[in-house]
Amino acid sequence: MTTNVLDVLPEVASWSAREASTDTIYAGEGRSLTAAARRQRASESAVYQRRLMEAAQLYARVVNGSRRAALDFQEAMTTSDFQLLFGDILDRQILANYQQQPVVWDRVARRGRVRDFRTVKRFTLDGGEAILADVKQQSEYPAASLTDGKYEYAVTKKGRRIPLSWETLINDDLDAFADIPRRLGNAARRSEERFWTALFASTGGPNSTFFSSGNKNLLASGGASALSVSALQAAYTLLGQQVDTDGSPIYIESVVLVVPPALKVIANNIINATEILAATGGGTGTGQDQLRAANWLRNDVEVVVDPWLPIIDTTRGNTAWYLFANPQVGRPAMEIGFLIGHESPELFQKTPNAVRVGGGPIDPTDGDFETDSVEWKLRHVYGGTLMDPKSGVASPGA
Repeated sequence: MTTNVLDVLPEVASWSAREASTDTIYAGEGRSLTAAARRQRASESAVYQRRLMEAAQLYARVVNGSRRAALDFQEAMTTSDFQLLFGDILDRQILANYQQQPVVWDRVARRGRVRDFRTVKRFTLDGGEAILADVKQQSEYPAASLTDGKYEYAVTKKGRRIPLSWETLINDDLDAFADIPRRLGNAARRSEERFWTALFASTGGPNSTFFSSGNKNLLASGGASALSVSALQAAYTLLGQQVDTDGSPIYIESVVLVVPPALKVIANNIINATEILAATGGGTGTGQDQLRAANWLRNDVEVVVDPWLPIIDTTRGNTAWYLFANPQVGRPAMEIGFLIGHESPELFQKTPNAVRVGGGPIDPTDGDFETDSVEWKLRHVYGGTLMDPKSGVASPGA
């Protein structure tokens, strides 16, 4: 059975040597960024349209099994003209972009607001909350001392500029560059997530200044520190043993478990298990005084997968895990601050510095006067710091 060009390429079913047009050929294949691009295509020569139809017909003869056509096709593909023509009769698609990781830093860090670029201070006041002492008759009330502390950070400006030539936009029939604003927005979100991760993780593992034996918030390295029910219990114990300056317990209602992608399955298996076998009275083996308990962890622990951990922590990025107190309650482990009035990424497009002779509005995609360059700019202002080590526990993992 013979196949004609319309069967091989149904998208050209409405073509004919007489009525083929650029608008018909490009229908459904994309929309140009500017009206100028469409006007340019509409004015393309009939010679190009005729040669394009010839390329489609040659392709149909190859599909039908014509050896002569196959030889002609092979020879034609070595010439630059035919490759361009052949590219116009194939399906053209812009593939979807990578899916973005949802924002997760705000589940661990408190969101702050600052007025300017100067260093801001976050003060703490501890003391005066100890258990009241007995006061004997006509005795002086005991005095309590107060201790203060502070944390400091400053927001800084981050950004990026993407310049494109006017010619590039004219040739963009697939709208490949139409999502530049979205790409810049994704860059801002990724930057926040990486900045947050770099606060508590380093190239060698958990931040050694924040997580340490002195701060009583670091599990000892070894097999017992690998993520498991028992290791999570040990981390919970460390977190629950923290006390304030008066020696009183610190109440923590819920926690966030931050893990790298390599521990996602283990973490979710632990948290979403329906039951936990719990040993009591020292029993460890089967039948040795064990209890089958409902998994209460699912109500107290939220799992957050941080894909930046193995990128920043090149030593223990696939094994280290972290437990943080809910930042909305009490004193958070860290704060990420944003400039008031500029708390979200801001996108700008350069205004053309040219005017048309005779007047008339200027399209921003017409570019600047000197080079016809079209530019986008993203500005994002943020900063942050680690705060209370009593609100976090880290494990280097096995």
